[in-house]
Formats: sequence, structure tokens, C-alpha cells
Amino acid sequence: MHERRILSQRFLDDIGWGAADRCFLAGDASDRSYDRLTRGRETAVLMDAPPGKGDDPAAFVEIAQHLTGIGLSAPRLLAQDLTHGFLLIEDLGDGLLARLAAADPASEMSLYRTSVDVLIHLQSHEAPKGLADLSAKDWATAAAFCLDWYAFAATGTRPDSTHFIRALSEALGKHADGQRVMILRDYHAENLLLLPDRTGVSRIGLLDFQLAQLGQPGYDLVSLIQDARRDVSAEVQASMVTHFVEEKRLNPDTFGAAYAVLGAQRALRILGIFARLCLVGGKPSYLEMMPRVWGHLGANLAHPALENLRGICHELLPEPTAEIRDRIAAQCAKHSH
Repeated sequence: MHERRILSQRFLDDIGWGAADRCFLAGDASDRSYDRLTRGRETAVLMDAPPGKGDDPAAFVEIAQHLTGIGLSAPRLLAQDLTHGFLLIEDLGDGLLARLAAADPASEMSLYRTSVDVLIHLQSHEAPKGLADLSAKDWATAAAFCLDWYAFAATGTRPDSTHFIRALSEALGKHADGQRVMILRDYHAENLLLLPDRTGVSRIGLLDFQLAQLGQPGYDLVSLIQDARRDVSAEVQASMVTHFVEEKRLNPDTFGAAYAVLGAQRALRILGIFARLCLVGGKPSYLEMMPRVWGHLGANLAHPALENLRGICHELLPEPTAEIRDRIAAQCAKHSH
């Protein structure tokens, strides 16, 4: 970290921000972090994305330009050092939707509706060229992270994933493998900001989109309203699904199956990611979110489209009870990659 501090200071010196006041703004599950810089009345945000850690700042720049080009509010790029993984970007403020909705629950419905409108707007435009496009089997294999890490952390063994991957691949292939749209992947209330001085879909500021790829229309909706980090009211969830379906003129039953399958895929992968963040990354705080994710998983698996996968998951995955989470926590930072 000391080396990154020296490198970032050189970058700031070179672009005229070296004397700015600097304070930590945010970090996340990746190695990426953000500092807010203040220079007189000006503010900006320094993104530190260490090279070789999975988050490519060049991808952030490319996707940001696409988003702003279609009228959405991604941060403007002010300066860059792609070799060392530093970006200076526009400061979109502190109005995270998660904080605003927690402070004023009555605002949740309108905040989420505007966020869904952003998705509808995004999906009405052609995706940029070159985005990754995974097959149904690729998505299913990604979800098997739950066996490699969560089941392993909870039971001490890694179950065979053959039947799991086959069942999820079949469900995805049948219900959620149609025409692709651009998905941002981590589209949730801690990556969205309210920008009250802007109008329409530009009122929502976008963060953490550099891993965007091609996917199914319901994926980012699942990410938004089946949030691992906060409870979204049942009323808001139902209203947002209805709004999305009506605006995109989708068949409710067909979309309902796709939504459940995508929700199960995402919840399963998140369980694996959270376990790995503890075992390898030394970040036990994510374990407390597991019961919420488990609840999302159960609701999705209840759909008839996932009957085969449901039995496999019940056999291979224990519920993340307090005892199981304690068992995982006891292994924190004790495993290699």
C-alpha cells in the first residue's frame, strides 16, 4: 500500500492535484479504492485500480464514455495513468441510494423506479463492441463458485459440480439465454448516486461498471432489487418487476422464469464470492450478508423452472446459520488462492 501511495502522489503531482487535500472515500470487495481530493472549491475522485488485479481502468474509461454518450451519468474522466492503474474522475457526490433510502424509506419507491428507468434506457441502445458474451454453461460454471468456496468453507469438502452445472445450464438455456443486452453486473444501491440537479435518467450517477458485459435483460434488475447488502421491500420489488416488464413489453410469465433463474445464478455465485473474500481475502464482514443472499436463493429456487437445481442445492449447500458463518470466519485469511 505504501508503494501505491507514492505512485499515486506522483500521478497527482504531474496533473496539478498534488497539493489537494486527500481523504479515503470508499473501497470494495476488489482491490480497487477511491480517495476524494479537494482543491479549493474543486473536488475530484482518485481511483486506484492496481494492475493485474482484475479491474482494468481502461475498461472503466471505455464503458464510461459509452454511458455518457447515451445520456447516462457516469463520471467524466479528468486524467489517467493506465500503466499504473490511476484515474482522476468527476466527483458525483455522496448521495448513494442505499443511504438515501435508509434515511427516508418513503423515497425508496421513486429512487428505485428511476434506477429501473436507467436500465430500460441502457437496454434500448446497442451495446459497445467487444463485450464478453458468456454461454449458459459459462454462467452456470461461474455459479459453481458456491461449491468451490462456500460449500468447502462450510463442510470442508468441495462437492462434485457436474450435476449442478448441468441443471443450471439447462435452466439458463431454456429460460434465460435469449437476445443479449449490455449489463453492468454490480448494479445496486451502493453503486448508484442521486444527482438532484440533473433530470430524467441522468439523475442517477453510475459507479463500478468496468466489468460490463453482454447478458440477459433481467440480470441487472436482479442485482438491483435482490441486493445482497440491503433489504428491498417486497412492495418495491414487485413494483419494479412490473414496471420493467410493462415498459419493455415482455411476457410476465416468461420473464418471471428468466428472473428466477438469473436470481438463483447470481445468489449462488455471491455465496461463493463472500466465502472466498473471507478465506482468501481476510474480509469476514461479508459473511453477515449471507443469510439475506440465502433468502434470495430460496425464493428463486421455489420457481418451477428450477425444480432440478433446487434438489441439488438442498443436497450440497447447508444454510448459512450462525454456526456455519462462525466456522467460515475461523478460517479467515488461512487459505491461498
